[in-house]
Amino acid sequence: MQPFRTALTEDRVWVFDGAMGTMLYQKGVYINRSYEETNLRQPELVLGIHQAYVRAGAEILETNTFGANGPKLAKYGLEDQLEAVNRRAVELAREAAGERAYVAGAIGPLGVRLEPYGPTTRNEARALFRQQATALAGAGVALFVLETFGDLEEIHQALLAVREVSDLPVIAQMTIRADGRTDYGTPSDLFTRRLDEWGAEVIGLNCSEGPAGILNVIEKMHAATVRPLSAQPNAGLPRQVEGRTMYMASPDYMARFARRLIQSGVRFVGGCCGTTPEHIKEIFNTVRALSPRGRLAPVSVAEIKPPEVQPVPVPERSQLAARLCRGEFATSVEIAPPKGCDPEEMLHGVVLLKEAGVNAVNVPDGPRASSRMGVIATSVLIQERIGIEAIPHYCCRDRNLLGMFSDLLGAAALGIRNLLIITGDPPRMGPLPEATAVFDIDSIGLTALVNRLNHGVDLGGNPIGKPTAYFIGVGCNPTAIDLDYEVRRFREKVEAGAQFAITQPVFDPDQLLRFLERIADISPRIPLMAGIWPLVSYRNAEFLAHEVPGVVVPETILERMREASQGGREAGLAEGIRIARETFARVRDVVQGIQVSAPFGRIPTALKVFEGLV
Repeated sequence: MQPFRTALTEDRVWVFDGAMGTMLYQKGVYINRSYEETNLRQPELVLGIHQAYVRAGAEILETNTFGANGPKLAKYGLEDQLEAVNRRAVELAREAAGERAYVAGAIGPLGVRLEPYGPTTRNEARALFRQQATALAGAGVALFVLETFGDLEEIHQALLAVREVSDLPVIAQMTIRADGRTDYGTPSDLFTRRLDEWGAEVIGLNCSEGPAGILNVIEKMHAATVRPLSAQPNAGLPRQVEGRTMYMASPDYMARFARRLIQSGVRFVGGCCGTTPEHIKEIFNTVRALSPRGRLAPVSVAEIKPPEVQPVPVPERSQLAARLCRGEFATSVEIAPPKGCDPEEMLHGVVLLKEAGVNAVNVPDGPRASSRMGVIATSVLIQERIGIEAIPHYCCRDRNLLGMFSDLLGAAALGIRNLLIITGDPPRMGPLPEATAVFDIDSIGLTALVNRLNHGVDLGGNPIGKPTAYFIGVGCNPTAIDLDYEVRRFREKVEAGAQFAITQPVFDPDQLLRFLERIADISPRIPLMAGIWPLVSYRNAEFLAHEVPGVVVPETILERMREASQGGREAGLAEGIRIARETFARVRDVVQGIQVSAPFGRIPTALKVFEGLV
């Protein structure tokens, strides 16, 4: 594996393991024993827990050394075995990790108070931390994790001690109370800035609070540093159930908050007390959907194009491409594929779109991980039976690289010319949550792959003969919480070969205008079509606001829909169409096209948005 410091530069999210202490407790190691002693006395227990986390998808394993420092081991008469305990912990973690995960040397607080709150001096504390750090570094950890610190001065001494014995990266994690401060009353913005100044490569939180409490503070920390953030919440707050301490947050709940943590800037996510391999498995599935593990690097046309191949000029690739290249406004409506094998009802709706003069039909690829007719087959039926161009979405979720390659060649042969490339929703969002997601590459990597095919070469740079002629589209989200990250990804999509873009549904035109300002310097400037969703009810607005990733419905819009829906279904629908038309009118002159969603397949509702505006 590459050094972890190199891995830190990758634009992706990493998955930590979960709890060790509570897992050992479940296996019969009670709290009157040193959990770290099990590295020597019951190593098979520790190894088995590590292996379970690796199988669940953990990419960083913490050694079972949270309390393996001098003062804590001395409570059990084990101070003379400090080096043996730490070394054996690293050996067990490395055995489980193999080449699939990094091993992080875990260091926790000393369990004594530092001056001025206690008798231990800063120099004494640093010496104690240095003793443990030396043992961990000597045994071969890839990085250090300083975790569950409530005293900012104590973690400072731990960080200094690690720096004295090693140049490995350090993840520094504080723990907080319900009010968002440490046990010593230090606010999150202050300890974040201090850890940044002291040179911790990653800054984060773990323990004490559940996902919701951690998320609230992470959002504040994001504004205080440019360093990567980490989060390892407990599985909720502990409760006493029939005499046992239980953590009640389900794996699904933890995974939902993992998504929100990532959207708030977290790049290292896992679990602390109460989390199990089941929790980590669900978190990993969520992370994999948001941060796929592979990416094809963009390459210049000169490097990939065989000399005898002439790519099809962009305006000649499709009617949509020609229209946008001429500077004409383009319109499309999104219709989901049928749930069964009968396309007639869907095709009847497409006829209405063609008669209304809509330029193209967007066909989502298994939206919200639903099981529907294949997007390529649906698009071919639309084009051949109705005679209107389709824009099939094509996602990375369901197919490996070889499958994508085969699909894309077949779709080109069947006459598909437009593609909207997306990463795709994770299976856990749909009716088959146990289905496996592939995510060999993300939307940026897939854009690069299609660009290769358009220049006549395959994955390995080998000629394929006649090139494909795809007009390559990508998605973007003007309402992203981390707009810097979204703009950076949009830039990378353009560099990879994107030729047009369609946004997530826009309910606040000002957000779109701000996004356009941020991407104004990206070259080449590709046409952008704004997504618009006509709301049908207050319940529909609530669902989009709280359940659909990437969609932001402002409170003002929610309130308008709430008030209108009190007048009945038709009043709510009329207000939703009115909001969509207002948005359309606001953005009409700053975008090159518009995509209107047909909510619940209601074509007439979508068409009302266009009336008098195109």
